[in-house]
Amino acid sequence: MVRRGTLFTVSAPSGAGKTSLVNALVSSTENICVSVSHTTRSIRPGEVDGENYHFVTTAAFQDMLEKNAFLEHAQVFNNFYGTSQQWLEDTLATGKDVILEIDWQGAQQVRRLMPETVGVFILPPSKETLLNRLTGRGQDEDEVIEARMAEAVNEMTHYVEADYLIINDVFNAALDEFKTIVSAQALNLTRQQEVHQNLLSELLS
Repeated sequence: MVRRGTLFTVSAPSGAGKTSLVNALVSSTENICVSVSHTTRSIRPGEVDGENYHFVTTAAFQDMLEKNAFLEHAQVFNNFYGTSQQWLEDTLATGKDVILEIDWQGAQQVRRLMPETVGVFILPPSKETLLNRLTGRGQDEDEVIEARMAEAVNEMTHYVEADYLIINDVFNAALDEFKTIVSAQALNLTRQQEVHQNLLSELLS
């Protein structure tokens, strides 16, 4: 019997280091992948369509929305983001864990539809660090950075909705904490019962 994979939602304000942590986790951990969301925002330098996001037009996104193709969707900074429900269900059914890099609105939607979802929230060690990270990207105009900083305060209040909290100060330490969370979920009672069903029957007979 193939155990169902675990769905993790990972949320954070822009500049908290969410994507870097997720990429490092996936590259060093077996049997886990990142869901590639659909978005209407413009592609950024260095991004690849189909790897970072599925970049689509607003019309195409609305068409998928009307067909109920998304598990969750949200509007962030005048752009739309959505997660393919069919792909997610198919992947979890194979036993593979899936990470959704998602804003707090999307995490709320996912938790309502899939209560077994494990929520992780990542915070920066200070506002000053957050501003430095946003400025260091060199991809956004000053007014965009100001808007992101203002929104970050609101976003960070939603950390209480997650199951786990990581403060991304020292990257390697934060990554170790992230790996520990994934390992702990693999060892919870329900998962272990699924994986070791025959052994448990034998031991208790």
